[in-house]
Amino acid sequence: MNNYQWYPGHMTKAMRMMQENIGLVDVIIELTDARIPISGRNPDIDKLGQNKSRLVILNKSDLADPEANKQWIRYFEDQGIRVMEMNSKASGNVKQVLNQVTESCREKIERDKKRGIVNRPIRAMVAGIPNVGKSTFINRISGKAAAKTGNKPGVTKGKQWIMLGKNLQLLDTPGVLWPKFEDETVGLHLALIGSMNDENLDKGELAVNLIRILEKWYPDTISEKYQVTDEQKHLFEEDLYETPESSILTAIADNRKLIKQGGKPDIERACSQFLDDFRNGRLGKISLERPSWTK
Repeated sequence: MNNYQWYPGHMTKAMRMMQENIGLVDVIIELTDARIPISGRNPDIDKLGQNKSRLVILNKSDLADPEANKQWIRYFEDQGIRVMEMNSKASGNVKQVLNQVTESCREKIERDKKRGIVNRPIRAMVAGIPNVGKSTFINRISGKAAAKTGNKPGVTKGKQWIMLGKNLQLLDTPGVLWPKFEDETVGLHLALIGSMNDENLDKGELAVNLIRILEKWYPDTISEKYQVTDEQKHLFEEDLYETPESSILTAIADNRKLIKQGGKPDIERACSQFLDDFRNGRLGKISLERPSWTK
């Protein structure tokens, strides 16, 4: 497997900014991708927020397996962590987020009242890995385009405070990975959902790994989406292709009419199409991790 590591200099700067501002906030709202709730959580944010209230949001939950979402909610609740699922692009959930943030800071609000401090806005830091949907989340709950959005890692560059009514201030932060992934599966999962720059990655290897995951946990997905037959899947057994994955990618290219000049299947385009279909939910509701799954 490739060694998926990617930590540009701007991430060091972003982490420093978060460390400098953590003393100003009451709660950390941490967005993680519902398809990879563990791989998608930055352990540095865990250290940063040790003494802060926490709310974990399983974002892009509409792209994930609903049964897996339920398992993850139980998983976090069992650890005493507030958690909710959300699709930031859809309406709704806003009131639930505000209620959860208020509840997570209930003790602090009560302490402030005893000291004569009332109606002080709750300050929340919105954190998460690149491309997890933080800016879309902020725009959704603020009801306006308050934060820049984009589908490339690293769109949010600097510090932005956003005032939501009288009761809540949000600190938007850039998406931050961490310097070294101890488990290569974590790096793979982050690469698959698009939290790393594709220009630095081997899309062929990514596609092969995604095929292996789908064939294990969602075995009908590829056949149904791309009309790949059992016969096409087993061409590798006749030594026409080196692996089952390469025969599947060839079948996807053939079936989608992705053909290079000279009539050969365009495997590179098939890989890009396949990854894009997964990332945008066109393969169905798929989770790459579940608490009940073992490696």
